Amino acid sequence: MNLGDEAILSQILRELRSRVSAEFTVFSRNPEDTRCRHGVEHAVPARELSRGEVLRELEPLDLFILGGGGILFDPDVRGFLREAQLAQDLGIPTMTWAIGVGPLENRDSRRAVLQTLNGMDLITVREPSARLVLEDIGVERDIVVTADPALLLEPESLPADALIREGIARANPLIGFSVREPGAAAPDLDVNHYHALLANAADYFVERLSASILFVPMERPTDLQHAHAVVSQMANPERAHILKGEYTPGQLLSLMTEMEFAVGMRLHFLLFAALAGVPFVPLPYASKVGEFVRELGMPTLSVQQMNAGRLLAYIDHSWDERQQLRARIRERLPALVDRARRTTDLALALLQAKGAKRRPSELELSWQPEG
Repeated sequence: MNLGDEAILSQILRELRSRVSAEFTVFSRNPEDTRCRHGVEHAVPARELSRGEVLRELEPLDLFILGGGGILFDPDVRGFLREAQLAQDLGIPTMTWAIGVGPLENRDSRRAVLQTLNGMDLITVREPSARLVLEDIGVERDIVVTADPALLLEPESLPADALIREGIARANPLIGFSVREPGAAAPDLDVNHYHALLANAADYFVERLSASILFVPMERPTDLQHAHAVVSQMANPERAHILKGEYTPGQLLSLMTEMEFAVGMRLHFLLFAALAGVPFVPLPYASKVGEFVRELGMPTLSVQQMNAGRLLAYIDHSWDERQQLRARIRERLPALVDRARRTTDLALALLQAKGAKRRPSELELSWQPEG
């Protein structure tokens, strides 16, 4: 489970449910979990259906939504585009919901994206670089830059003893960390290099602040494996904790309000930190992370450019300036939240313009998840 993906889907559904009476069909890799977790009327196994079975699922729809998240990249493009292409063949209105795009180096992938997105009724992307990639491959439709729907996430209640259950002594400053695998977005990233960087950073907080370190796995099990690898390289591993409990995105957001500071790689970990008002140092491994950080008016230095000395100097300065960082995040975040809400306005305008086949109470929409 990827908590970033779950936050995206939960907020798309919440936005639409608050504005229109609708039934939802979700094309999912884990339909049973999607039905239970999100309370949707219908979820189907996206990668297991034949072409004919997909067509039968699509036929009743009034709108097909592709997104959100970073879904159009080599080599998975065709898997994500199949349902959208078939929906277009059926004449169903289609749109993208704040998607990320790239890297797209494969010629066949670029051709497939070009063909499908030129057939979209509405294209919204998560960041400016996604628009540039689509324009570069020849997409001629208007492309609207909105923002990640997870920015609309709201905190959910947590048990009062949640940190105690995690074995964390609240007497010490709590510093959150996020680590991930290189993945398709950064296949050349040196795992040993960034594991060592994060271990040094964690030890810095322990030795300067007597802090407790909390690694937050946004995607299980891969983030757990990488967190353990980082802890194994720390000089003070006894001060490190890896979040054991499973939390909803809203619960994790509440938990992160307990942090004094954060250091991380994953986009949605940093996004949650911003929503929680927690100043942070990003370790951008891909353009989507760097762009989010720049939207907040913060400096960026990619993982590939880092060495231990530069990172610790960067962290030391950022910690001393944490109140200014918090104020900058608080100032810049509302504009991003407004952009995230704009996607809903555009989707409903499209739905109204195209006209629903049935009463609004029987409206169905479909969403293709990132993971």
